[in-house]
Amino acid sequence: MDYTLHEWVRMASHHGSIARCAIEKQAEESGLDALAVREKMRHHLRVMQEAAQQGLDEHLRSVTGLTGGQAALMMKRMQAGKCLAGNLLGKAEVYALATAECNGCMGKIVAAPTAGACGILPGAVLAMMEEKGATEEQAVDALFVAAAVGQAIATQASISGAEGGCQAECGSAAAMAAAALVYLEGGNPQQCADAAAFALMNLLGLVCDPVGGLVEVPCVYRNVGASGIAFTAADMALSGIRCPIEPDEVILAMKEVGDALPTSLRETGEGGCAACESICKHLHHKE
Repeated sequence: MDYTLHEWVRMASHHGSIARCAIEKQAEESGLDALAVREKMRHHLRVMQEAAQQGLDEHLRSVTGLTGGQAALMMKRMQAGKCLAGNLLGKAEVYALATAECNGCMGKIVAAPTAGACGILPGAVLAMMEEKGATEEQAVDALFVAAAVGQAIATQASISGAEGGCQAECGSAAAMAAAALVYLEGGNPQQCADAAAFALMNLLGLVCDPVGGLVEVPCVYRNVGASGIAFTAADMALSGIRCPIEPDEVILAMKEVGDALPTSLRETGEGGCAACESICKHLHHKE
């Protein structure tokens, strides 16, 4: 499959939804029937649920000690009714961090679209299931909407931090999550595309600067922050606000910005947070 967001929206006008289009196109490409394609995505959803739960283990720790146990702290605060963002966004943030920590501790996750950005989409969808009553079938459809957005970004720009910075990873994931949220709230295909563009726009220029070359710091925290951007992007689109820039042009702008980033800010671990003295000393001490 190789479609732009504009093409996904256009096809959806004939098929009813981006989700239905994505399922049909995936079935054609894979040779499977629609039921089998949906079952594979349902399996991905369940892996996301398992990863989020595993990441909530307060005793979970990565080899470096930089990752693990922090999602449990956020969950305790949310359960105590102290989360400033409220239960819906609060739970999305918790699950985003939990999934990212599960990844950092070598657990099983779904790359959505990458391992470094694996928590943003699951966090949004799982929170909608628990707090807004989205069914498993609706969640599966929302993941297909997200997949269509991810495909449009990957084919027109990049989802690789080494190639385009973290805007290509957490930015893409936030765009995917924003579109999924709009779908779950009953938004139309154009609103899904606009939400994706708003999310990407707000993360444009985000650098990839993993400390020690590991997908831990600042990666896991960016999963939490990007979750908030996904929700605000969805809210704008659902309010009837159209993105003033064509969504595909925002994707192309991301590519241009990514190409302009210096090598030190593209997953080499040489600049940004990766060069901060305090964290470098911590890693050296652990070694």
